[in-house]
Amino acid sequence: MEDVQKYLLWTDEMRHMIPLDCIAGFDVRPGFYIYEGATPIPNGVNFTVHSHGATSCELLLYHRMAEQPYAVLPFPENYKIGDVYSMIVFGLNVEEFEYAYRLDGPYDPGKGLLFDRNHILLDPYAKAVTGQSTWGKKVSDKGYRARVVRNNFDWGAAANPKIPMEDLIIYELHVRGFTKMAADVTAPGTFLGIREKIPYLKELGINAIEMMPIFEFDELSDRRSVNGKEVLNYWGYNTVSFFAPNTSYASAVEYNREGLELKELIKALHENGIEVILDVVFNHTAEGNEDGPFISFKGFDNNIYYLLTPEGYYYNFSGCGNTMNCNHPVVQRMIIDCLRYWVTTYRVDGFRFDLASILGRNEDGSPMENPPLLQALARDSILADTKLIAEAWDAGGLYQVGDFPAFHRWSEWNGRYRDDLREYLKGGIWCAAAAARRITGSLDLYDPAVRGRGASVNFINCHDGFTLYDLYAYDWKHNEANGWENTDGCNDNRSWNCGAEGETENEEVIKLRMRLIRNACAVLLTSRGTPMFPAGDEFCNTQFGNNNAYCQDNEISWLDWGRLQTYQKIYQFFRHMIGFRKRHPAIQGTGKAAVCGFPETSLHGRKPWKADYESDGGVVAVMFAGYDPHRNQDDIVYLIINAFWEAAEVELPGLPEGLAWQMEINTGAEGEEYRDIPLIIGNSRVLAGERSVLILTAEKSGSRREAAKKSERN
Repeated sequence: MEDVQKYLLWTDEMRHMIPLDCIAGFDVRPGFYIYEGATPIPNGVNFTVHSHGATSCELLLYHRMAEQPYAVLPFPENYKIGDVYSMIVFGLNVEEFEYAYRLDGPYDPGKGLLFDRNHILLDPYAKAVTGQSTWGKKVSDKGYRARVVRNNFDWGAAANPKIPMEDLIIYELHVRGFTKMAADVTAPGTFLGIREKIPYLKELGINAIEMMPIFEFDELSDRRSVNGKEVLNYWGYNTVSFFAPNTSYASAVEYNREGLELKELIKALHENGIEVILDVVFNHTAEGNEDGPFISFKGFDNNIYYLLTPEGYYYNFSGCGNTMNCNHPVVQRMIIDCLRYWVTTYRVDGFRFDLASILGRNEDGSPMENPPLLQALARDSILADTKLIAEAWDAGGLYQVGDFPAFHRWSEWNGRYRDDLREYLKGGIWCAAAAARRITGSLDLYDPAVRGRGASVNFINCHDGFTLYDLYAYDWKHNEANGWENTDGCNDNRSWNCGAEGETENEEVIKLRMRLIRNACAVLLTSRGTPMFPAGDEFCNTQFGNNNAYCQDNEISWLDWGRLQTYQKIYQFFRHMIGFRKRHPAIQGTGKAAVCGFPETSLHGRKPWKADYESDGGVVAVMFAGYDPHRNQDDIVYLIINAFWEAAEVELPGLPEGLAWQMEINTGAEGEEYRDIPLIIGNSRVLAGERSVLILTAEKSGSRREAAKKSERN
């Protein structure tokens, strides 16, 4: 509808607009300077770009797929206001051409000025990019070009779900890898493939997907051969254009309708109560360092878009060759424009910012106390309902988990939750106190009065690192297939192979691994904060020990859906735990205070109300309590974790009259079951088996169990 709205705004003015000049055989006139990019208007296209340092600018028009432009239109000097060039070209059919720019200006690398009229440059505001519509195939080596997009998708009365942050259950996925090996979809590896998997997502119970980068990126950068296999930039943290969706993720070529399939996916997800979060990469671009290609920003204003040393070299806080100068007003505006575009045109619900600490660095690379970009995003009116999630560290050593400049608005990937829970759950009982703090919301990091209830995004695994299955199948990373002699990827994995490295037929090892996977799932989904897990963890997806599969466009990274049947019991456990979390608002902390007087969260050990983890052998017990208005009674959940290798008797807290403890989950039960286990000793103690998690709820006698079973049947 964007074009329709602009058309209505411009109709009266356009009636009186006539060409004023003729350039290269085209009727033209000065354009609309405030509309960046290429915008279709009645009987023409408005082209607007800006550059502070350029001395001239040319618009290049190409026939589709042609190597050379069929027309070159220099912008007259009087078509420039300030640093902005704008021109309306009449008589263009948007379906018949592609476009790019050429800029001239000073060349002085020591000052960061790299203007060169020989470079063909992509529009920084391009809404669609040509050149790689088919995954793994580049059409031309002549550089990228843009197409004009008709944004006339009708969203109708569709509304975003607007699920509170603390109620989200985030499912991280890679668009290509999610369905590339799925036999039940017609378009594997595409946006359509995800759409075909919506019934599965609903059955699983998640209510938000976080898609790894979908901005146009160059998967062929750093293309190599390792032991006869091709490796690519598979993950996509290699942005070519911030405003354009990756065309190779569409199941069909969408000439001048780029993004249609993505919009249809997002609309369908919303109709099924699932939000969409994009993993966005504003910390660096695909242009790399001094030896990298000229795609766009280097040629438009290299010294503005990138952080440069006094000698004109690129700071590399991203680990990818360059670092964007995010707090320069020009770059800040572009990022805000970009996010607004994705929210208004694609109805995206939120963003996860890769290496977000870079977004808070000054032009000299130093951290800023109140970064203007982060504040602007937090206060932006269009983004007011949008989730903003920071990966609160970068590759330059800046680690800000708990200290990210949040402006009462930002959430964070809680890296300390990941590290402390990994350490504790594999048997690191010395980490029990830290684990208890993470489970209860990391209040030492996130004060609810300052950060709200949605600050902590809890995760044990994500795309970067071991899968949950591999976390308990490998002591060491196995990244040989990446071609760096296993030197890449994190060495601090806090994993444990349970007695055998990799695949094994040892039944006792397998049994232990399944228990530890259930433990991790149960704890993640009963922790205060927003849980997130990567696609495939629910059916024991493996990357064969590779903890940095960024370049593996093959079975290492693609989900093997055959494991869904093999590990059906783990899948059902995930489903059950997701449903359990949704049924108990006390875990999220969204209800009112408990009538019985129990605190919202409380820490316990082998004895109630005493969290003496050293003498208790590392047994952690946590109580969540609150009033559930839907059930008209208190909601009380008791989580017990015994990470030790011996069983432990745990005394239960006393309950108000009329309530009794009921066992809901026991991951250590024999026969791979997890409910209806008679481990309650009297009504005051339970036996927590070795390396197991127990979850109990306080229920009125005889009422809750039947209701739960009925809910599951439905």
